[in-house]
Amino acid sequence: MVRLTVHLIAKSNNFSKACRSESLQQYLKKLTHLNFSNRSIEDIDDLSMCRNLTVLYLYDNQISQICNLGFASNLTHLYMQNNNISCIENLSSLHKLSKLFLGGNSITVVEGLDELKSLKELHVEGQKLPRGEKLVFDPRSISSLSETLCIVNISKNNIDEIWDLAPLRKLTHLYATDNQLQDILELETVFSQWSQLRLLDLNRNPVCHKPKYRDRLITACRILEDLDGKQINELSRQFLVNWKASKDAKKKLDDGEEQITNQLTTDFCTGPQHPLAHDRSSSLSKPSEYGKPGVTFRTAQVQGDSRGKRSGGIYIPVRTGRL
Repeated sequence: MVRLTVHLIAKSNNFSKACRSESLQQYLKKLTHLNFSNRSIEDIDDLSMCRNLTVLYLYDNQISQICNLGFASNLTHLYMQNNNISCIENLSSLHKLSKLFLGGNSITVVEGLDELKSLKELHVEGQKLPRGEKLVFDPRSISSLSETLCIVNISKNNIDEIWDLAPLRKLTHLYATDNQLQDILELETVFSQWSQLRLLDLNRNPVCHKPKYRDRLITACRILEDLDGKQINELSRQFLVNWKASKDAKKKLDDGEEQITNQLTTDFCTGPQHPLAHDRSSSLSKPSEYGKPGVTFRTAQVQGDSRGKRSGGIYIPVRTGRL
């Protein structure tokens, strides 16, 4: 196993030949940049003597865990892409970290970033995910980065939605190529909240084939300068913005007219509600016998008409018509 130790650092930097006038501790204390990329390193040892380290290159190794970096309170750039890391952890002491590169690992959840109050760039593209899984985001970490994070790379992670990233209102660059994004309305809603977004790359997502995809995203992102690697002409943007405003205004007008028409139709059908209007219930009650059409009443003695019958001195009406 190859471990990154202070002795490996001293040996690799030819400390014994170049720095005989100072101790190893003094030499390590002065180091600000360390480049141990592509060295088959599997583990990080105690490097606390490198207390002034600001940039650390550890990409293209075999590291499986982020550890022993708590001392590096001055670290601003950490490059650990293309390793075997499965969990983002042990970074809470890196308060000055502004750029974090973790692409090409085996991370399934973006988490453990709650204390990185200075982080401006996060690169987690191309994770080696289990079949059928996608990269997900811890809401606590995303919320804690909402005021600082400017550049995010989440390409090649089987991502099919970006609602969880909506709080990142300071975002200026988003790289999300080779994913499964397909809901154009979702993208419009989220992107419209990112008022500072200038570069957006969604190449090779299903959504790219939706009708008016480019037009809709340009109008949603008011200051976008580059979409999928193509510059946005300011004249074209203004035309699309004006076109959308006109379309929205017409829709609002049409909706208002439809509402008025529906109200008039309702009023016509229900009729006036005057306080002196008669009670309809009375007109719906059973009509009296004498109000029926086609009924003849006898008020005088009838002779020779066998249809009239006398009952107790009262003539019963004879029905001559159809009820």
